[in-house]
Amino acid sequence: MSAAEALKIAESKNLDLVKIAPMAKPPVCKIMDYGKFRFEKAKKEKEAKKNQKTIEIKEIRLSLNIDTHDFDTKINHARKFIAAGNKVKVSIRFRGREMAHPELGLTIMKRCAEAMADCAGIEKPAKLEGRQMLMFLAPKSSK
Repeated sequence: MSAAEALKIAESKNLDLVKIAPMAKPPVCKIMDYGKFRFEKAKKEKEAKKNQKTIEIKEIRLSLNIDTHDFDTKINHARKFIAAGNKVKVSIRFRGREMAHPELGLTIMKRCAEAMADCAGIEKPAKLEGRQMLMFLAPKSSK
């Protein structure tokens, strides 16, 4: 059917002629109410966006000479964050002469990862960046 005929039919039905596949030979068109089509498409996108879950990154700050109870408290906070579906950024800031012993920070990070092993997995392993050591934990996928 020629484009002029299709346009005439669309106008007689008070609808729009919309090109579905303009690069095809011959181009594929559809007679529809384009305003209604755009409205329904926007409505679907809005509904899909409503069902999305945003993941936040929560931070737990540890120190190089942290005591056991303080460590356990921080781990419990991290567990709550993981249970809520958020990722956790574990950081240790090295101050002064602590920079001479990054291996001590690494042992604390490993201890933290082992304590969280049942509910979280390591997304990004511990790495020293300037005066800070960072590690990212993400919730384990329940398949």
